[in-house]
Amino acid sequence: METSPLLVLASASPRRQALLAQIGITPDRVDPADLDETPHPRELPRPYALRLAIDKARLVAARTPEAALVIGADTVVAVGRRILPKAEDRATARRCLNLLSGRRHHVLTAVAVEPSAAWTAGRAATRVVESHVTFSRLTDYQIEALLDAGDWEGKAGGYALQGHAAAFIRQIGGSASGVIGLPLFETAQLLRGQKGAWVR
Repeated sequence: METSPLLVLASASPRRQALLAQIGITPDRVDPADLDETPHPRELPRPYALRLAIDKARLVAARTPEAALVIGADTVVAVGRRILPKAEDRATARRCLNLLSGRRHHVLTAVAVEPSAAWTAGRAATRVVESHVTFSRLTDYQIEALLDAGDWEGKAGGYALQGHAAAFIRQIGGSASGVIGLPLFETAQLLRGQKGAWVR
């Protein structure tokens, strides 16, 4: 009897784990890729997100000795062609929120699945999901309150849709789960297309 391959998530993000759990999936292993995520010169948001998702999945698949399928993902917040950073400090988060205030921006989340060498029945596949988010105009006081809340830390664009910023988001078009970090419909499609059939 053939053993089902492992499902490995190449991300330590608790948001991505919670999103997978929402559709009844618990990875067998969480193995963060820990790549250099610096954009290449003149790299555009869509290819940047796709590159990182593929690189994360491939890196972890290459170091997984068992039969496994690896999920890699990356979320990019962009204003036009400009890629906003992940906010690692308060000043960066403030700059992002000032830029996003009163305007629409795009959120691109790429998902890649990559089989390990030991799982010859698997196949690599990708999806990129683009959504848009519109903020209301933020006052200085509101921006400082969002910064005080602290849920911007480590988030692309300096905010979390599932956090305090939701009170100032006027509109979302596309995939809400994609904005949070993993587009569930597209991820489920990728998993249904594999022999492991993690999603019915």
